[in-house]
Amino acid sequence: MKKYILLLGLAVSSGVLTSCDKFFDVNTDPNNPVTSTPNFLLPGIISQGVQTQMFTSLVTPYLTQYLVRKSAIGGSDQFLLTNANSTNTFNYSYFYSGGTIPTLTKAAEQEGSPYYIGAAKIIQAMLLAHATDMLGDIPYSEAYQGAANYTPKYDSQEQIYATINMLCDEGIALMQKPSSENFRPLYVTSPSISGDILFQGNTQKWIKFANGLKARQLNHLTKKSSYDPAKVLALVDQSMTSSADDAQLQYQVAVAPLTGTTSIFGTTRNNFSTATFSTNLIKYLNGNAAGAAYPGVVDPRLTIMATAGSPGADPGVGTTSAAATVNGFTDFYSSWYARDLGYFEVMSYHEIKFIEAEAAFRAGNLNRALTAYREGIRAHIAKIGVGGNNSVPPVSFPLISGAQIETYLNSAAVAQNTSELTLKRIMEQKYIALFLNPESWADLRRLDYDPTIYPNLRYPTGTNINSTLATKPDFKDRWPRRMLPGATEVLYNPQAVAKLFADAMATSNDDYIGKPLWWDRP
Repeated sequence: MKKYILLLGLAVSSGVLTSCDKFFDVNTDPNNPVTSTPNFLLPGIISQGVQTQMFTSLVTPYLTQYLVRKSAIGGSDQFLLTNANSTNTFNYSYFYSGGTIPTLTKAAEQEGSPYYIGAAKIIQAMLLAHATDMLGDIPYSEAYQGAANYTPKYDSQEQIYATINMLCDEGIALMQKPSSENFRPLYVTSPSISGDILFQGNTQKWIKFANGLKARQLNHLTKKSSYDPAKVLALVDQSMTSSADDAQLQYQVAVAPLTGTTSIFGTTRNNFSTATFSTNLIKYLNGNAAGAAYPGVVDPRLTIMATAGSPGADPGVGTTSAAATVNGFTDFYSSWYARDLGYFEVMSYHEIKFIEAEAAFRAGNLNRALTAYREGIRAHIAKIGVGGNNSVPPVSFPLISGAQIETYLNSAAVAQNTSELTLKRIMEQKYIALFLNPESWADLRRLDYDPTIYPNLRYPTGTNINSTLATKPDFKDRWPRRMLPGATEVLYNPQAVAKLFADAMATSNDDYIGKPLWWDRP
C-alpha cells in the first residue's frame, strides 16, 4: 500500500517537479539513478522470480507430504490454507519480478539488446507457469499497467497456458539471434557481475530451459483429450541434456544480517523449525523402516535427504521431541537440502528425464521410457550425492560412490526391464527426485492423489478443522487442488476474486481450494 501512496504522491506533484526540472538536474544523486540498463535489471527479475517458487515452497511440501508438522494441529499439512499462504506467490510474480520486465524490455529495445528481451520473456513465462499452476486463473492481458489499472481482470488458465507457450517461442527466437546483433553482452563480469545470473550468458541453456518449460506444461494436460505425448517428447529432445543445464540459483555467501541471502530451507531463515519428515518419504528411502515401499533396500540418498534414524511422522498425528531430533539435530535440518548456502532448483535435467519417461510410457514406447526413467534416477543421485557435497553446518554429508548408485539401480526399488515398468514406478522416483519442489504438487493433483500410485500418502488426522474437504465423499476430492488468491488481491482487487469464486462455484475458502484447475479436469 505504501508503494501505491508513494506513486500517487509523485503523480500529484508532477506539476511542481516539471517547473523545477533545471534545479533537480543539477542535484541528481549519481548513487541513486532513476533509470538503469538491462544488465542491472535482469538479476533482480531472475532472483525475485525464483524467490516466487521459494515462497510457495513454504506451503507445498506439506501438501505433497514431503514434510509434516511436529504438532498434531499443524495448519497447511491438514489442508487449512489461508490467503496469506499465497500472497508471496502472487506478489513476487507480479510486483517484485514481473513488474520490472516492461522496464527492462523498453531499455533493451532502445539500446538493441534482444538477448535481454528474450531472457525476460522466458522468465515471464516461468512466472506465469508457476502462478497459474498454484492459483488457477491469473492476470496477464491487463497486468503490469501500474496506476492505469490496479484491478486487472483474470485470464483463464487455458489462455495463460497459450501465453506461456507464445512467450517461450518468442524468447527462443530472440536467443537464436547472433551475438553481433546485441549491443550488450548477456552476462557482464566487469567491473561487477550483472546480467544473466541464471545461465551466465549461455543462450543455448536459455533455449533448453524454455523448451523444458513447454514440455512440463504440456505434460500437465494428461487429463485432456488433446494431450499428445509425441509433442512432449519432441520438446524433451530440445531441452536439457545433462545436469549442467539445470536452471537453479546457488546461494554463494551469507550476508549478515540479511537472512534473505541464505536458502529459504536453511537454518538461518528457520522456516521449517516445526517440520519433520513424513513417513511417506521415509518409506521410500529406508527399506528398514516399518511399512517400507521396498523392504531391505536402503536408498543411498537417505542420509543426504533425511537421516538414517529419522522415524518420520504422519500428518495430524504429531511427534515426540525425541523422534523430532536425530543425532542431535532437528530432523529437517539434518537434510542436505537444508543448507544455508544450498541452491533452489527451478527445473532440472532429472525432472526432464522423468517427464520423458512418463510421456514415452503413455505413448507405448516402453524402451525409451525405461531408459529415461533410469537416467532420471541416476542423474538425481549423482547430483546430490557426488557433485556439490561439502561439510557445512549442521552436518557433514557423505559422498555416494558409483558402486552405490549401481547397486541401487540394480535393486528391487528400481524397474529392471519394461515388464516391470509402470506409471507408479516412474512417478514415485520422480517424487523422490523433486524433493520439496512445488512441481510435485502438480503431479499429485493431475493423478488424483491415486493410492495405487502413491500408496503411502495419508489423509491427515484432524481435518475436521477443514470440514468442507473432510466430508467430501471421494478420496480424490478430499485433497487440495489450488491455493487461495493472495491476501493483497482480496484487499485491492476484490471483484476479480469474487469472480474466481463464482466461476469455480465455490461457497467458501475450504470449498474453493478443493476445486480442480482447468488442466486438472477432463
